[in-house]
Amino acid sequence: MPELPEVETTLLGLEPHLLHRTISRIEIRQPKLRWPVPDEILQLQGSTIQLLKRRAKYLLVYTDQGNMIWHLGMSGSMRMLPEQAPDNKHEHIKITLDNGSSLRYIDPRRFGALLHTDSDPLTHKLICSLGPEPLSAEFNSSYLKQQCSSKSSAIKKVIMDSHIVVGIGNIYACESLFSSGINPKIKASKISIKRLEKLVQSIKSVLQQAIFQGGTTLQDFTQTNGQPGYFAQQLNVYGNKNNCPDCGTKIKRITQAQRSTFYCTCCQR
Repeated sequence: MPELPEVETTLLGLEPHLLHRTISRIEIRQPKLRWPVPDEILQLQGSTIQLLKRRAKYLLVYTDQGNMIWHLGMSGSMRMLPEQAPDNKHEHIKITLDNGSSLRYIDPRRFGALLHTDSDPLTHKLICSLGPEPLSAEFNSSYLKQQCSSKSSAIKKVIMDSHIVVGIGNIYACESLFSSGINPKIKASKISIKRLEKLVQSIKSVLQQAIFQGGTTLQDFTQTNGQPGYFAQQLNVYGNKNNCPDCGTKIKRITQAQRSTFYCTCCQR
């Protein structure tokens, strides 16, 4: 957390406020994030924002004098507020624009990041080797079957591998596997292309629904207007300590790769 839908929600919320605006001032109040905030970020004062993109869980901000790569980490969120609005306790970065509004980066755990690059962020070492976007045509059952064919790993681990497909975090992996009726423990190589087609469709559907609902708020995430993401109300298995909404079987919780997995032992085979 935040995952792809939360970053996409952030992008959609920021774009109307940031696009074509000039950066008047940048305040780095806490440079010690996941990686130290580079001094070059301050060189973007006076630059004009030309484009915003999302790649995987990264938010990319292009300006006419250099570019920013943001990652929200585990607890990061962004708010658009008037320049004079009170500061938040965990507000580590403030970017003031020429119209008097300001972008605030809030991150209680400080696992997020802000990096600078003069090159296209898509060529940055953190981004250039990532897999396809899950909502793109490139991510389909044929591609996933090819990736799974030699994998002895559990399917949940495979779809959470960002070098195979990006942005499918723990919440959305659990929900997509439930929606497609696939047991998260099954070996990826043993799943038929027909079932993988259903999984691909489920992944796309779950992510699209989550974006429409403004993402999922379990703890810290908020949209740029301060509202929580409402997809948490539609979660079927993730965090469910009770019964399956489809068959009534008790939802099982296990640990896979140090993450909690929630699934229905009856509906998911």
